[in-house]
Amino acid sequence: MSAAGGGGAGTSKALPSSGPKSLRDMPHPLAASSSEEAGAELTPSPDFQLPRSLADKDLSLPNGTPVDTSSPASSSSLLNRLQLDDDLDGEMRDLFVTVDDPKKHVCTMETYITYRVTTKTTRAEFDLPEYSMRRRYQDFDWLRNKLEESQPTHLIPPLPEKFVVKGVVDRFSEEFVETRRKALDKFLKRIADHPVLSFNEHFHVFLTAKDLNAYKKQGVALLSKMGESVKYVTGSYKLRSRPLEFAAIGDYLDTFSLKLGTIDRIAQRIIKEEVEYLVELREYGPVYSTWSGLERELSEPLEGVSACIGNCCTALEELSEDMTEDFLPVLREYILYAESMKNVLKKRDQVQAEYEAKLEAVALKREDRPKVPTDVEKCQDRVECFNADLKADMERWQNNKRQDFRQLLMGMADKNIQYYEKCLTAWESIIPLLQEKPETK
Repeated sequence: MSAAGGGGAGTSKALPSSGPKSLRDMPHPLAASSSEEAGAELTPSPDFQLPRSLADKDLSLPNGTPVDTSSPASSSSLLNRLQLDDDLDGEMRDLFVTVDDPKKHVCTMETYITYRVTTKTTRAEFDLPEYSMRRRYQDFDWLRNKLEESQPTHLIPPLPEKFVVKGVVDRFSEEFVETRRKALDKFLKRIADHPVLSFNEHFHVFLTAKDLNAYKKQGVALLSKMGESVKYVTGSYKLRSRPLEFAAIGDYLDTFSLKLGTIDRIAQRIIKEEVEYLVELREYGPVYSTWSGLERELSEPLEGVSACIGNCCTALEELSEDMTEDFLPVLREYILYAESMKNVLKKRDQVQAEYEAKLEAVALKREDRPKVPTDVEKCQDRVECFNADLKADMERWQNNKRQDFRQLLMGMADKNIQYYEKCLTAWESIIPLLQEKPETK
């Protein structure tokens, strides 16, 4: 979902930087008036304090869109961004994608599910205003891998996990297929709403190609220049320390994953206990009904209690299903989302480390400086591109997170209210039966 908005606390304290200037302020090696001045500026100093924020400079995306680069003071201030009264900014949309109509295919070698992917658009790069293609899970997986290859500076939405944990759920069951369909639908909608990913050539192919296998065989032939440059960064360079705002993002993601993981584990235990309680209730209710046959004067009250427990069973079953089908999938999606963001952050670190190494090389070989600047400048461009894209995607992700969790928590509150209201109504309904006095003969 889009990214985050507003409200950090306090003024950011500077952390040690891995270079003498903020990345945006780093001069070109040939920009110095003399070789000695240039050498002084280019010598990396681990003790240099980073400016309060890289946001002191105006950043913009490659398409000219300005980026809010304000940096929170800490990961806790990022947590404060989860304000439940914020909505996504209205956007003019020209691409709509839905995933529906799952169908089971039984072949000689395998059995699998396909989903109908329907696209409606007014964009000029599409030949038709509407497309309808059938895709299976591995096609969605292909798309995500291609997006990661060709758009390494961007946060790619996660896919639902391929295999069911512990294999306790039938992956062809109606419930599992519907849960996966919802997740795949959300995956494509997030890409379609992204200002960069939605224009990716692989996404276009996924939505429009009748024979997707033909494109899969092309391998990595369609990698972008940025994708190629980042692909070959092998991690041989080591980053001294992240700039302040990216360190804060990393800390936030670690805390966020930890908290969501804990909630996920506890929620699963609660559901397990509810299911066990439901088994007991289903045995408990009929006992009263059987007993009523032996107690003529208590027959109606006992039957009433049996019916009441049956109604409570139905209500609890609905509550457990809602938690399993609606609550848990959102938690797991965001746990995977945090991991995806961490991966982008690591790629950014690798490119910055490469840039720092090149700056050091220029400083050490001043006499060879005319041969190096173009390479250094390109590396600096990649760093700046990573910074701008990552911060823009973080902003979008935070906005989506606010909206999703607001909807999730409100839904959870409503479902619990409905559950307890149904139980209350059921028990209140038998009070008149219990208050009636038997007729004396």
